[in-house]
Amino acid sequence: MKKILFSISLLLAFLLVGCQNSNSAEAHQDSHANETNNTTKTSNATKSTQQTNKKSTMPTLFIHGYQGTTNSFKSMINDMQKNSVAQREMIVVVHSDGSIDVQGELSGKKTNPIIQVLFENNESDEWNQTEWIKNVLSLLKNDYQVDKVNLVGHSMGGVSAYRYMGTYGQEDTLPKIEKFVAIGAPFNEFVDTSESQSVEDLLKNGPDTPSQRYQDFTDLTPQIPNDTSVLLIAGQLSKADFTDGTVPLTSALSIYPLLENNGFNDISYSIIQGQRSSHSMLHENSKVNRQIEQFLWE
Repeated sequence: MKKILFSISLLLAFLLVGCQNSNSAEAHQDSHANETNNTTKTSNATKSTQQTNKKSTMPTLFIHGYQGTTNSFKSMINDMQKNSVAQREMIVVVHSDGSIDVQGELSGKKTNPIIQVLFENNESDEWNQTEWIKNVLSLLKNDYQVDKVNLVGHSMGGVSAYRYMGTYGQEDTLPKIEKFVAIGAPFNEFVDTSESQSVEDLLKNGPDTPSQRYQDFTDLTPQIPNDTSVLLIAGQLSKADFTDGTVPLTSALSIYPLLENNGFNDISYSIIQGQRSSHSMLHENSKVNRQIEQFLWE
């Protein structure tokens, strides 16, 4: 069931900042919902998560963005652990040559285990990161008999995870991707089309100025199994600023029509506004945490 939840910077801005709703009855009704409404809906979402959260042994990989570190998802993971929603069980460090160091161990228990993926070269490109993600998933399949995983990527981590799914998503020698969350990911690079098209037009027709990356994803999306569930999260600093300060809202949501046109039946999006909606704060935002919890483990 399709759902709709409500949510050109220079490349230099991205490098400097670093890395860092699908309408439903409880979601934003439009992209200009005020902060008071957002706070109320977050409270309701929290209650819902506590009541419906389900536990399994399937891991969820958290992938940081450009210049990301172990601290990139620290706040979100700590919050999920504090609320007994999920448990970080493993940290995987991928070196520049593709080799992997593993800290921790998968318990095999129904904890909604989290695996934090760290790239030693945290300034490398999406093509290298695609191969490194493949290496991690191959290790999980071969050494831990993991057949299914979820992926959560912030910024470039979301871009690289999507490129991975479009490149290797059909391979049965790798774990199947059940659910994918992208937080502030520049799928159309840093092209801001908000002045020439509405969010509604973007969601229907895609960006009116597609980047090379978006054109790549147009070709790659048909290779992603369309039973994968997808949640796209974008930040909007104000009614007048359709960006999170780094990534344009229209870029973070740009792949929605690609997914819809390729038969995906579970696509959600969220526009986060007000305080803590900036690029580096999206994974430091309790509302985002609750939305991800509901999406992954409801």
